[in-house]
Amino acid sequence: MASTTPAAGLPTRQLGTTDMEITRVGFGAWAIGGSDWSFGWGPQDDTDSVRAIRHAVGRGINWIDTAAVYGLGHSEEVVAEALLDIPASERPYVFTKCGLVWDESDRAAPPRRVGDPASLRREVEDSLRRLRVERIDLYQMHWPANDGTPLEEYWQALVKLRKEGKVRAVGLSNHSAEQLAVAEAISHVDTLQPPFSAIARDVASDELPWCHAHGTGVIVYSPMQSGLLTGKFTAERAAALPEDDWRSRSPNYTGDGLRRNLALADALRPVADRHGVSVASVAVAWTLAWPGVTGAIVGARSPEQVDGWLAAASLELTQADLKEIADAITATGAGSGPVMPG
Repeated sequence: MASTTPAAGLPTRQLGTTDMEITRVGFGAWAIGGSDWSFGWGPQDDTDSVRAIRHAVGRGINWIDTAAVYGLGHSEEVVAEALLDIPASERPYVFTKCGLVWDESDRAAPPRRVGDPASLRREVEDSLRRLRVERIDLYQMHWPANDGTPLEEYWQALVKLRKEGKVRAVGLSNHSAEQLAVAEAISHVDTLQPPFSAIARDVASDELPWCHAHGTGVIVYSPMQSGLLTGKFTAERAAALPEDDWRSRSPNYTGDGLRRNLALADALRPVADRHGVSVASVAVAWTLAWPGVTGAIVGARSPEQVDGWLAAASLELTQADLKEIADAITATGAGSGPVMPG
């Protein structure tokens, strides 16, 4: 159903052992879910969001990452609206996630992490309906369940959905290497979706090497650390974040954490200038330089934001670039985890 050859000729990589070849960057649909939920990004214009998705697809991006919980269903609905008039042969792959259940009577409450197979089956039907598709290309467990359901049980439920054809591939998001090994013993883990950026680097220690060794595709999220590594974020902007933007409550956006992160973003400018690209593109390309990483999820709320990071889809950083960035990470003290791809 989805096109495997991007119209703009962007390079692709095989997603793990699946039959999907994906562009090195994909459209992230977290922010377009809007506000009125506990991890919203503030109010969004759905018209701009639709334009952003269509622009990304038109520029050659061939996959979209969303989740049922983004906007409590709204992100999936916006994605469906954006793809409605695109011919089936040109549509991008659509990836979504399950396992976070919300209470419609208290939308501001944090969603519950639920692994009960009956709940997962209801969730996949709801996502199919909201996305207006007959099959989801990649379905991932958003977080480890904390409702008492063992990992083995919810992973078997996802594998069953794959066997039934309701989903094309299945994966885990925000799971550890140890948890991946438990799931792999039952059935192959097609993908892992972890947080990864030049600030949040911890998964480079264990999870990325595990996936590289086991043929599990990796699509990382927040490669620009939710705006901090775009080169456009400032201390003034951080201070002005509204209360309904989750970033206003994060230590990465205040005090010493913010100072170190912005210093690292500034240190990426010389690399960006040498390649004639944006700081945002360098931040994304840095994640793609690590062995095991298949693609990076990059958010946008307008066509202009898409154009701001699209160069990352083709950018190859040199060893000298990576050494310069590693030195900057060490000098600024930003984040944690390994600093140089090995």
